[in-house]
Amino acid sequence: MKVESRIFELIMVFFFVAGTIYAIFAKEPVGIAALFLTGGLAMIIGTYFRFVSRRLEARPEDNPDAEVSDGAGDVGFFPPGSYWPIALAASCALVGIALAFWYIWLLVIAWITVFIAVGGLVFEYHIRPAKH
Repeated sequence: MKVESRIFELIMVFFFVAGTIYAIFAKEPVGIAALFLTGGLAMIIGTYFRFVSRRLEARPEDNPDAEVSDGAGDVGFFPPGSYWPIALAASCALVGIALAFWYIWLLVIAWITVFIAVGGLVFEYHIRPAKH
């Protein structure tokens, strides 16, 4: 995760420097705020990755002397396919429509469908604990 944290820290430095230069030359408040807020968001993500990288064991990506064979093996579980992302996208679109036309009754229904779709997506491959 050290590689990812370095990437976001470089992005953070770029946006803070660009925001400073933009503030000196342009003096336009919306652009200045956007650049500094983007730098702040990159700082949040980079700090999180730096914090997490201290807890985890080093990965082959973090070792400059690593070989390709060091990354071989099981990477993780990747689901073969799921319909829950489509349900989540449709329910979020329903929230957008409800907000656009300001139908409170539809907004309540749409948020319920969002929560159901998020729950379905998160717990799709959840296995119940074995009964003893």
